[in-house]
Amino acid sequence: MKKTIKRKYHLYFWIIYFLFNVIRWGSYFNDYWYSLKSNLVEFPLHIALVYFNLYYLVPKYIFKKKYVYYVLFLLLSLAIHYILRSGLNLLLVTEDIWPEVRGRHAPFGFNHIMAVAIGELYVVGLTSAIKYTVDFRIMHNKNRQLMELQYKTELKYLKAQIQPHFFFNTLNSLYALSLKKSDLAPNLILKLSDFMRYVIYETSKKKLPLIQEIDHIDNYIELEKMRYGDRVTSTIDIIGDIDGVKVVPMLFLPFIENAFKHGLDNNDSMNLEISFKRHSNELIFISSNNYEEKSKSKKPDGIGIKNIKRRLEILYSKKFALEIVQKNNKYSILLKIPI
Repeated sequence: MKKTIKRKYHLYFWIIYFLFNVIRWGSYFNDYWYSLKSNLVEFPLHIALVYFNLYYLVPKYIFKKKYVYYVLFLLLSLAIHYILRSGLNLLLVTEDIWPEVRGRHAPFGFNHIMAVAIGELYVVGLTSAIKYTVDFRIMHNKNRQLMELQYKTELKYLKAQIQPHFFFNTLNSLYALSLKKSDLAPNLILKLSDFMRYVIYETSKKKLPLIQEIDHIDNYIELEKMRYGDRVTSTIDIIGDIDGVKVVPMLFLPFIENAFKHGLDNNDSMNLEISFKRHSNELIFISSNNYEEKSKSKKPDGIGIKNIKRRLEILYSKKFALEIVQKNNKYSILLKIPI
Protein backbone atom coordinates (compact mmCIF):
# COMPACT_ATOMS: atom_id res chain seq x y z
CA MET A 1 0.00 0.00 0.00
CA LYS A 2 1.33 3.38 -1.01
CA LYS A 3 2.45 5.69 1.77
CA THR A 4 0.63 8.96 1.21
CA ILE A 5 1.79 10.73 4.38
CA LYS A 6 5.41 11.80 4.59
CA ARG A 7 7.61 10.10 7.19
CA LYS A 8 8.28 13.33 9.06
CA TYR A 9 4.56 13.69 9.80
CA HIS A 10 4.47 10.15 11.17
CA LEU A 11 7.37 11.11 13.43
CA TYR A 12 5.66 14.35 14.54
CA PHE A 13 2.45 12.47 15.33
CA TRP A 14 4.13 9.83 17.50
CA ILE A 15 6.28 12.37 19.37
CA ILE A 16 3.25 14.54 20.15
CA TYR A 17 1.12 11.55 21.10
CA PHE A 18 3.90 10.14 23.31
CA LEU A 19 4.41 13.44 25.15
CA PHE A 20 0.66 13.82 25.56
CA ASN A 21 0.38 10.34 27.11
CA VAL A 22 3.37 10.85 29.43
CA ILE A 23 1.99 14.15 30.72
CA ARG A 24 -1.59 12.90 30.99
CA TRP A 25 -0.81 9.73 32.94
CA GLY A 26 2.00 11.38 34.89
CA SER A 27 -0.47 14.00 36.08
CA TYR A 28 -3.10 11.34 36.82
CA PHE A 29 -0.72 9.16 38.89
CA ASN A 30 1.29 12.12 40.14
CA ASP A 31 4.29 10.05 39.07
CA TYR A 32 5.89 11.24 35.82
CA TRP A 33 8.80 8.81 36.09
CA TYR A 34 6.43 5.84 36.12
CA SER A 35 4.45 7.31 33.23
CA LEU A 36 7.61 7.81 31.18
CA LYS A 37 8.81 4.24 31.76
CA SER A 38 5.47 2.61 31.00
CA ASN A 39 5.00 4.64 27.82
CA LEU A 40 8.53 3.80 26.66
CA VAL A 41 7.56 0.14 26.97
CA GLU A 42 4.11 0.44 25.41
CA PHE A 43 4.66 2.89 22.55
CA PRO A 44 6.80 0.60 20.34
CA LEU A 45 3.99 -1.93 20.64
CA HIS A 46 1.38 0.74 19.75
CA ILE A 47 3.39 1.69 16.70
CA ALA A 48 3.91 -1.91 15.55
CA LEU A 49 0.20 -2.73 15.89
CA VAL A 50 -0.87 0.48 14.10
CA TYR A 51 1.36 -0.07 11.07
CA PHE A 52 0.57 -3.76 10.91
CA ASN A 53 -3.09 -2.83 10.72
CA LEU A 54 -2.68 0.06 8.23
CA TYR A 55 -0.24 -1.49 5.80
CA TYR A 56 -1.01 -5.19 6.04
CA LEU A 57 -4.38 -6.12 7.54
CA VAL A 58 -6.48 -3.40 5.87
CA PRO A 59 -5.06 -3.79 2.32
CA LYS A 60 -5.01 -7.57 2.50
CA TYR A 61 -8.44 -8.15 4.02
CA ILE A 62 -10.62 -5.00 4.21
CA PHE A 63 -9.88 -3.84 0.65
CA LYS A 64 -10.50 -7.36 -0.60
CA LYS A 65 -13.73 -7.62 1.43
CA LYS A 66 -12.44 -10.47 3.59
CA TYR A 67 -13.93 -9.00 6.73
CA VAL A 68 -14.04 -12.18 8.84
CA TYR A 69 -10.32 -12.77 8.27
CA TYR A 70 -9.62 -9.16 9.16
CA VAL A 71 -11.45 -9.44 12.50
CA LEU A 72 -9.75 -12.75 13.32
CA PHE A 73 -6.24 -11.46 12.58
CA LEU A 74 -6.91 -8.19 14.40
CA LEU A 75 -8.04 -10.12 17.50
CA LEU A 76 -4.94 -12.32 17.24
CA SER A 77 -2.78 -9.19 16.97
CA LEU A 78 -4.46 -7.71 20.04
CA ALA A 79 -3.83 -10.93 21.97
CA ILE A 80 -0.12 -10.95 21.05
CA HIS A 81 0.08 -7.24 21.86
CA TYR A 82 -1.50 -7.81 25.29
CA ILE A 83 0.91 -10.62 26.18
CA LEU A 84 3.98 -8.59 25.17
CA ARG A 85 2.77 -5.41 26.86
CA SER A 86 1.83 -7.08 30.15
CA GLY A 87 4.99 -9.18 30.20
CA LEU A 88 7.30 -6.23 29.53
CA ASN A 89 5.52 -4.04 32.07
CA LEU A 90 5.85 -6.74 34.73
CA LEU A 91 9.49 -7.33 33.88
CA LEU A 92 10.71 -3.75 33.33
CA VAL A 93 8.31 -1.33 35.02
CA THR A 94 6.05 -2.56 37.85
CA GLU A 95 4.07 -5.49 39.16
CA ASP A 96 1.06 -3.21 39.52
CA ILE A 97 0.00 -3.43 35.88
CA TRP A 98 -3.32 -1.59 36.33
CA PRO A 99 -2.66 1.28 38.72
CA GLU A 100 -5.58 3.41 37.55
CA VAL A 101 -8.06 1.14 39.39
CA ARG A 102 -8.17 0.53 43.09
CA GLY A 103 -6.35 -2.48 44.44
CA ARG A 104 -3.70 -4.66 42.90
CA HIS A 105 -4.81 -6.69 39.87
CA ALA A 106 -3.03 -9.66 38.40
CA PRO A 107 -2.39 -9.72 34.66
CA PHE A 108 -4.47 -11.80 32.25
CA GLY A 109 -7.74 -11.06 34.00
CA PHE A 110 -10.77 -10.48 31.78
CA ASN A 111 -11.31 -6.87 32.86
CA HIS A 112 -7.68 -5.94 32.29
CA ILE A 113 -7.62 -7.67 28.90
CA MET A 114 -10.73 -5.75 27.83
CA ALA A 115 -9.32 -2.44 29.10
CA VAL A 116 -6.05 -2.89 27.17
CA ALA A 117 -7.86 -4.11 24.03
CA ILE A 118 -10.24 -1.12 24.03
CA GLY A 119 -7.30 1.23 24.51
CA GLU A 120 -5.47 -0.31 21.56
CA LEU A 121 -8.58 -0.23 19.39
CA TYR A 122 -8.81 3.47 20.17
CA VAL A 123 -5.25 4.01 18.92
CA VAL A 124 -5.87 1.84 15.84
CA GLY A 125 -9.12 3.68 15.10
CA LEU A 126 -7.56 7.13 15.56
CA THR A 127 -4.62 6.44 13.26
CA SER A 128 -6.83 4.72 10.67
CA ALA A 129 -9.14 7.74 10.62
CA ILE A 130 -6.21 10.10 10.08
CA LYS A 131 -4.62 7.91 7.43
CA TYR A 132 -7.72 7.30 5.34
CA THR A 133 -8.99 10.86 5.66
CA VAL A 134 -5.69 12.04 4.20
CA ASP A 135 -5.87 9.32 1.51
CA PHE A 136 -9.41 10.36 0.63
CA ARG A 137 -8.43 14.02 0.28
CA ILE A 138 -5.42 13.13 -1.89
CA MET A 139 -7.51 10.86 -4.11
CA HIS A 140 -10.25 13.47 -4.34
CA ASN A 141 -7.75 16.13 -5.43
CA LYS A 142 -6.20 13.79 -7.99
CA ASN A 143 -9.60 12.93 -9.43
CA ARG A 144 -10.49 16.62 -9.56
CA GLN A 145 -7.22 17.43 -11.35
CA LEU A 146 -7.79 14.59 -13.82
CA MET A 147 -11.32 15.83 -14.45
CA GLU A 148 -10.10 19.38 -15.02
CA LEU A 149 -7.42 18.09 -17.40
CA GLN A 150 -10.03 16.06 -19.27
CA TYR A 151 -12.30 19.10 -19.54
CA LYS A 152 -9.45 21.34 -20.71
CA THR A 153 -8.46 18.78 -23.33
CA GLU A 154 -12.05 18.47 -24.50
CA LEU A 155 -12.47 22.25 -24.64
CA LYS A 156 -9.34 22.54 -26.77
CA TYR A 157 -10.69 19.85 -29.05
CA LEU A 158 -14.04 21.64 -29.39
CA LYS A 159 -12.29 24.94 -30.14
CA ALA A 160 -10.13 23.20 -32.73
CA GLN A 161 -13.33 22.04 -34.45
CA ILE A 162 -15.03 25.44 -34.31
CA GLN A 163 -12.19 27.65 -35.52
CA PRO A 164 -11.63 25.99 -38.96
CA HIS A 165 -15.39 26.16 -39.43
CA PHE A 166 -15.32 29.98 -39.19
CA PHE A 167 -12.27 30.30 -41.42
CA PHE A 168 -13.83 28.05 -44.03
CA ASN A 169 -16.94 30.25 -44.25
CA THR A 170 -14.93 33.47 -44.31
CA LEU A 171 -12.59 32.21 -47.03
CA ASN A 172 -15.65 31.28 -49.06
CA SER A 173 -16.78 34.87 -48.72
CA LEU A 174 -13.37 36.11 -49.87
CA TYR A 175 -13.46 33.72 -52.81
CA ALA A 176 -16.90 34.98 -53.87
CA LEU A 177 -15.75 38.60 -53.71
CA SER A 178 -12.58 37.77 -55.63
CA LEU A 179 -14.61 36.22 -58.44
CA LYS A 180 -16.60 39.42 -58.67
CA LYS A 181 -13.39 41.45 -58.45
CA SER A 182 -15.10 43.42 -55.74
CA ASP A 183 -13.46 46.43 -54.13
CA LEU A 184 -14.59 44.97 -50.81
CA ALA A 185 -12.03 42.14 -51.02
CA PRO A 186 -9.10 44.14 -49.48
CA ASN A 187 -11.32 45.29 -46.61
CA LEU A 188 -12.48 41.74 -46.07
CA ILE A 189 -8.85 40.58 -45.91
CA LEU A 190 -8.16 43.16 -43.19
CA LYS A 191 -11.17 42.04 -41.20
CA LEU A 192 -10.21 38.42 -41.70
CA SER A 193 -6.75 39.27 -40.41
CA ASP A 194 -8.29 40.80 -37.29
CA PHE A 195 -10.46 37.74 -36.87
CA MET A 196 -7.48 35.41 -37.24
CA ARG A 197 -5.59 37.42 -34.62
CA TYR A 198 -8.55 36.97 -32.30
CA VAL A 199 -8.75 33.22 -32.89
CA ILE A 200 -5.02 32.58 -32.63
CA TYR A 201 -4.17 34.81 -29.68
CA GLU A 202 -7.30 35.77 -27.78
CA THR A 203 -9.15 32.46 -27.64
CA SER A 204 -6.25 30.87 -25.75
CA LYS A 205 -7.23 32.99 -22.74
CA LYS A 206 -9.68 31.65 -20.20
CA LYS A 207 -11.88 34.73 -20.36
CA LEU A 208 -12.16 37.99 -22.27
CA PRO A 209 -14.02 41.23 -21.53
CA LEU A 210 -17.55 40.96 -22.87
CA ILE A 211 -17.22 44.22 -24.78
CA GLN A 212 -14.21 42.78 -26.62
CA GLU A 213 -16.17 39.64 -27.47
CA ILE A 214 -19.01 41.82 -28.82
CA ASP A 215 -16.49 43.64 -31.02
CA HIS A 216 -15.43 40.32 -32.53
CA ILE A 217 -19.06 39.35 -33.10
CA ASP A 218 -19.61 42.65 -34.88
CA ASN A 219 -16.48 42.02 -36.95
CA TYR A 220 -17.78 38.60 -37.95
CA ILE A 221 -21.14 40.07 -38.96
CA GLU A 222 -19.37 42.68 -41.07
CA LEU A 223 -17.45 39.88 -42.80
CA GLU A 224 -20.72 38.17 -43.64
CA LYS A 225 -22.30 41.41 -44.82
CA MET A 226 -19.47 41.79 -47.32
CA ARG A 227 -20.52 38.47 -48.76
CA TYR A 228 -24.29 38.95 -48.74
CA GLY A 229 -24.47 42.74 -49.14
CA ASP A 230 -27.85 44.41 -48.62
CA ARG A 231 -29.50 41.07 -47.93
CA VAL A 232 -28.38 41.34 -44.28
CA THR A 233 -29.42 43.87 -41.64
CA SER A 234 -28.38 43.59 -38.02
CA THR A 235 -28.55 45.28 -34.63
CA ILE A 236 -26.63 44.65 -31.42
CA ASP A 237 -28.13 46.02 -28.20
CA ILE A 238 -26.35 46.20 -24.86
CA ILE A 239 -28.59 46.51 -21.81
CA GLY A 240 -27.16 47.22 -18.38
CA ASP A 241 -23.63 47.81 -17.17
CA ILE A 242 -21.26 45.27 -18.73
CA ASP A 243 -18.04 46.93 -17.60
CA GLY A 244 -15.89 44.31 -15.93
CA VAL A 245 -17.97 41.41 -17.25
CA LYS A 246 -15.79 38.64 -18.69
CA VAL A 247 -16.87 35.64 -20.73
CA VAL A 248 -15.31 32.56 -22.31
CA PRO A 249 -14.00 33.29 -25.83
CA MET A 250 -16.09 32.15 -28.81
CA LEU A 251 -19.08 31.39 -26.62
CA PHE A 252 -21.59 33.32 -28.76
CA LEU A 253 -20.05 33.28 -32.25
CA PRO A 254 -21.36 29.80 -33.19
CA PHE A 255 -24.90 31.04 -32.59
CA ILE A 256 -24.29 34.00 -34.90
CA GLU A 257 -22.86 31.74 -37.61
CA ASN A 258 -25.88 29.47 -37.21
CA ALA A 259 -28.19 32.47 -37.62
CA PHE A 260 -26.68 33.19 -41.03
CA LYS A 261 -27.17 29.60 -42.06
CA HIS A 262 -30.85 29.57 -41.07
CA GLY A 263 -31.60 33.12 -42.08
CA LEU A 264 -30.13 33.16 -45.57
CA ASP A 265 -30.74 29.62 -46.76
CA ASN A 266 -33.37 30.14 -49.48
CA ASN A 267 -34.19 33.58 -48.04
CA ASP A 268 -33.92 36.82 -49.95
CA SER A 269 -32.90 38.74 -46.82
CA MET A 270 -32.27 38.35 -43.13
CA ASN A 271 -32.72 40.61 -40.17
CA LEU A 272 -30.49 39.62 -37.26
CA GLU A 273 -31.22 41.02 -33.81
CA ILE A 274 -28.75 40.45 -30.99
CA SER A 275 -28.86 41.65 -27.40
CA PHE A 276 -26.70 41.29 -24.31
CA LYS A 277 -28.36 42.08 -21.00
CA ARG A 278 -26.82 42.06 -17.56
CA HIS A 279 -29.34 41.17 -14.88
CA SER A 280 -27.86 40.97 -11.38
CA ASN A 281 -25.22 38.19 -11.54
CA GLU A 282 -26.52 36.78 -14.80
CA LEU A 283 -25.80 37.53 -18.44
CA ILE A 284 -28.67 37.06 -20.90
CA PHE A 285 -27.83 36.62 -24.58
CA ILE A 286 -30.61 36.71 -27.19
CA SER A 287 -30.25 36.20 -30.92
CA SER A 288 -33.18 36.07 -33.33
CA ASN A 289 -33.52 36.04 -37.10
CA ASN A 290 -36.05 35.21 -39.77
CA TYR A 291 -35.88 31.95 -41.72
CA GLU A 292 -37.96 29.82 -44.06
CA GLU A 293 -39.62 26.72 -42.64
CA LYS A 294 -38.72 24.67 -45.69
CA SER A 295 -35.01 25.41 -45.28
CA LYS A 296 -34.54 24.20 -41.75
CA SER A 297 -34.62 20.52 -42.68
CA LYS A 298 -32.00 20.86 -45.40
CA LYS A 299 -29.05 21.56 -43.15
CA PRO A 300 -28.40 20.26 -39.68
CA ASP A 301 -27.09 22.57 -36.99
CA GLY A 302 -23.63 21.18 -37.62
CA ILE A 303 -20.73 21.08 -35.23
CA GLY A 304 -21.22 24.68 -34.07
CA ILE A 305 -24.36 24.26 -31.96
CA LYS A 306 -23.40 20.78 -30.79
CA ASN A 307 -20.03 22.04 -29.63
CA ILE A 308 -21.42 25.10 -27.90
CA LYS A 309 -23.88 22.92 -25.95
CA ARG A 310 -21.05 20.67 -24.83
CA ARG A 311 -18.86 23.65 -23.91
CA LEU A 312 -21.67 25.10 -21.82
CA GLU A 313 -22.08 21.79 -19.98
CA ILE A 314 -18.35 21.67 -19.23
CA LEU A 315 -18.00 25.32 -18.23
CA TYR A 316 -21.19 25.86 -16.26
CA SER A 317 -22.47 22.39 -15.39
CA LYS A 318 -26.19 22.92 -14.70
CA LYS A 319 -25.86 26.64 -13.98
CA PHE A 320 -26.91 27.80 -17.43
CA ALA A 321 -30.12 27.90 -19.46
CA LEU A 322 -30.25 27.48 -23.23
CA GLU A 323 -33.41 27.66 -25.33
CA ILE A 324 -33.51 27.26 -29.11
CA VAL A 325 -36.89 28.02 -30.63
CA GLN A 326 -37.97 27.72 -34.28
CA LYS A 327 -41.47 29.14 -34.63
CA ASN A 328 -43.43 31.34 -37.01
CA ASN A 329 -40.51 31.69 -39.42
CA LYS A 330 -38.28 32.93 -36.62
CA TYR A 331 -35.18 31.27 -35.21
CA SER A 332 -34.36 32.39 -31.66
CA ILE A 333 -31.62 31.68 -29.15
CA LEU A 334 -31.88 32.48 -25.44
CA LEU A 335 -28.80 31.82 -23.32
CA LYS A 336 -28.39 32.65 -19.64
CA ILE A 337 -25.02 32.20 -17.93
CA PRO A 338 -23.69 33.25 -14.52
CA ILE A 339 -21.11 36.04 -14.32
